[in-house]
Amino acid sequence: MALHDAASLSEPDDRGGGGLSGEDKLAAKPLLSGQSASEAADATETATAKPAQESIEELDRRYAPYARRDAYGTMGRGPLGAAEAVRLAVGAAVLFPLRLVAGMLVLVAYYLVCRVCTLRVEEEREEGAGEGEGYARLEGWRREGVVRCGRALSRAMLFVFGFYWIREHDCSFPDDKDEHLEKSKELGRPGAVVSNHVSYVDILYHMSSSFPSFVAKRSVARLPLVGLISKCLGCIFVQRESKTSDFKGVAGAVTERIQRSHQQKNSPMMLLFPEGTTTNGDYLLPFKTGAFLAKAPVKPVILRYPYKRFSPAWDSMSGARHVFLLLCQFVNNLEVVHLPVYYPSEQEKEDPKLYANNVRKLMSVEGNLILSDLGLAEKRVYHAALNGNSLPRALHQKDD
Repeated sequence: MALHDAASLSEPDDRGGGGLSGEDKLAAKPLLSGQSASEAADATETATAKPAQESIEELDRRYAPYARRDAYGTMGRGPLGAAEAVRLAVGAAVLFPLRLVAGMLVLVAYYLVCRVCTLRVEEEREEGAGEGEGYARLEGWRREGVVRCGRALSRAMLFVFGFYWIREHDCSFPDDKDEHLEKSKELGRPGAVVSNHVSYVDILYHMSSSFPSFVAKRSVARLPLVGLISKCLGCIFVQRESKTSDFKGVAGAVTERIQRSHQQKNSPMMLLFPEGTTTNGDYLLPFKTGAFLAKAPVKPVILRYPYKRFSPAWDSMSGARHVFLLLCQFVNNLEVVHLPVYYPSEQEKEDPKLYANNVRKLMSVEGNLILSDLGLAEKRVYHAALNGNSLPRALHQKDD
């Protein structure tokens, strides 16, 4: 499942996702922030024109936000030591089948809850939505059942995945505490949760925490079990490869939903990943403006996945392989920082790009994340180079 456009974070060695040494970060930064858009495009085209001339290490340095640096290496296929091979074998024989069955039971249980709560409920469709791509607007006991069971079962699924403990930290600014309290009373609740995007696990956490609606690929609506669940969440479905006016319809639907959530207490917030794709968890990509067009306050959330051997970040490997390795790991860790609600100034309301950039800078500082100028196009080029594909083919691949 992929989306468009969330605890201490000061110990890089412990959080694992900070596997970059200081030397690596210094070496990587000029490649990320010192290039213009045209120079970056030329560099990526050159990188894929002759992939054999560039080593894996050089590619990882050039495309640092997407590089895996865990014990399993690039694409999760690196050589394993004897101890790690034994751990993987035990996990595959014991943990994987147990967790797979338990996970399916949790999924089926929630599907049955959604099925009961949507009996005799007609779907509503956003502008531009296709047949069978609406959402169920639930009220009363139906909404209560979907939300309460959804949050509990999402946490149960995280437990099944090995996330036994989740460290959560509410970040507050002492000097602004009274000011934020006054603003919350005067300006209302946030309309959206904005989060960095590291893994599909992000969605499970946010479902267990605030149970928001989100934007999903149109194909998700047609998936067995997950399709009905996504409709109960109130997802907005989009054909991400489309270059037609469908995108305008989606932007309008997202803006409308955010405004509704901002104004109505019982309306679910939208969850948006402004980066538009996943990273390895150490970087923050440029933000798209979709979450900020509504001029409503947003709730920034920062997710980090500390690791010692296998990184839960979903990059440079297939979904099936990633799920397998994740389920085989005995313990997985998640740290969450909840930042105060961000209330935009009048200038930010009139300039969504300024609003997005200021929220991004705040999340970067508070989450100790490195700002990068790379985006989804460069990620496709990197993956193509790793797989030995050419640039044109990479640019026509589906989004992660």
